[in-house]
Amino acid sequence: MMRATIVECSFGVFAFDDEDKLVEKVMFPKRPQNAAKIVVKIESGKMVDELTKLIESLKEKGYDRFVFEDASLAKEAEKLDISVEVSKPSSAGEALRSSMESFAIETGFVKNTEEFRLWTHDVAMEVAKLRVKGAVEKRDLIIAQAIQTLDDMDRTVNLFMNRVREWYGIHFPELDRLVDKHETYARLIVELGSKENFTAEELEKQDLPKTKAEQIVRAAETSMGADIAEADLAQIQALCKNILSQYQLRGEMERYLDETMEEVAPNVKAIVGSLLGARLIAISGGLTNLARRPASTIQVLGAEKALFRSLKSGTRPPKHGIIFQHTYLHDAQRWQRGKIARALAGKLAIAARSDAFGGRYIGEELKADLEKRLAEIREKYVEPPQVPEKKPKNEKKWRKWKRAGKG
Repeated sequence: MMRATIVECSFGVFAFDDEDKLVEKVMFPKRPQNAAKIVVKIESGKMVDELTKLIESLKEKGYDRFVFEDASLAKEAEKLDISVEVSKPSSAGEALRSSMESFAIETGFVKNTEEFRLWTHDVAMEVAKLRVKGAVEKRDLIIAQAIQTLDDMDRTVNLFMNRVREWYGIHFPELDRLVDKHETYARLIVELGSKENFTAEELEKQDLPKTKAEQIVRAAETSMGADIAEADLAQIQALCKNILSQYQLRGEMERYLDETMEEVAPNVKAIVGSLLGARLIAISGGLTNLARRPASTIQVLGAEKALFRSLKSGTRPPKHGIIFQHTYLHDAQRWQRGKIARALAGKLAIAARSDAFGGRYIGEELKADLEKRLAEIREKYVEPPQVPEKKPKNEKKWRKWKRAGKG
C-alpha cells in the first residue's frame, strides 16, 4: 500500500510520502485573483481542478491511499473512488508552512523572497474580498434587511395615517372612533370621499359589517364636521391612495419574507413564524450568530437595556425579550411566562442550530415537544405562586410588630 499526504497552501497543492518527501505538486495560477478563488474553495471544503489533477497523477504513480488535513475535503475526495484518512495536523503540512518562502522559491513559483511577499499580500487581499462578498451574499442578511424594511414601512404608514385621521377629521370626526383599521379608513375615503356619500348601500359595497355600516351612517347624518372643498378632499384622497399602495407593497414584502424564511430558516419559522424569526435573526446579526447563542441569551434578546439595568441596580432581570411577541407568551398568565419563555428559547436554540449548520428539518417535532411542555406548565401552574410573608430582620421589631396587630 502506497500512501500520500495531501497538503494545500496559498500557492499550490503538494503530495508527500511517508518520509515527508515531495512526490508530486500542482501549482496555482500566478494571477492573485484566480489563486484566491481556489484558496477560498479549498477552505470551504470543496474540490478544485488542481486537487483532482494531483490525485489522478498520484494514482498513476501507484498511490492508493490519501491523507488529508481537512475532514470535509477528505469527504469530497472520496467521490473520486479513493481511500482517504484524516490526520490533523500532518508533519508534512507543518514543515511546509514553516518554510513557505523557501519552498515557493525551490519549486520555481517565485524568483525571490520579495516577489513571494508581494504575491502573498495580493492573494490575502483578494481572499478577504471574497470572504466579505460571501458573507454579504448569505440570505440571512437579506432577511434582516427585509424585516427592518417592513418595520420602517409600518412606522411610515402609521405616521401618514395619523395625519390623515386628523386632516379628514375636520370634515367627519366621528369616523375616527368607528373605524379602527387604518387600511379600511383610507379605503373608505378613496372610494366614498365626502361624508354625504356614506350611505348604507355604499358601505355594504365596501364589505363592512351591517351593524358597523349602520353606526357610520347615523354618525354621518348627525356629524358635527365642517364642509370640505373638492380641492381639499382630492389632496386627502391622493394621500390615501399612496397609503393603500404602501399596504399592497407591505403584503408583497411579507409574502417574500415568508418564502425566504422557509428557504433559509425553516425550523425557526416553524417555531415562531416568519416575522418573529426574522426579527431574531436581525437582532443577532445573522442566522449563524443566533445559532451560536445559548438559549438563555435568546430568551432575553431585545431586552438588553432591562438586563443591564438589573445587573447594575440589582433589580429583577427580565424574563423575556422580543419573543414576548409570540402568542404562547403574550396570551399566557403572568406567572407562567418565565417558564414558557425558557421552553420557547430552548427549542429556538435547537432550531437555529439545525438551520445554520445544515441539519434536517425538525420543526414539527420541536413544535410538538414545545406544545407538550406548554400544556404541562398550564396544568401545573394554574394559580399564581404564594408570595412568602416578609419578616423584619430584627426579632424585637418583629414581636412588637405582631403585638400591634399588624401581623
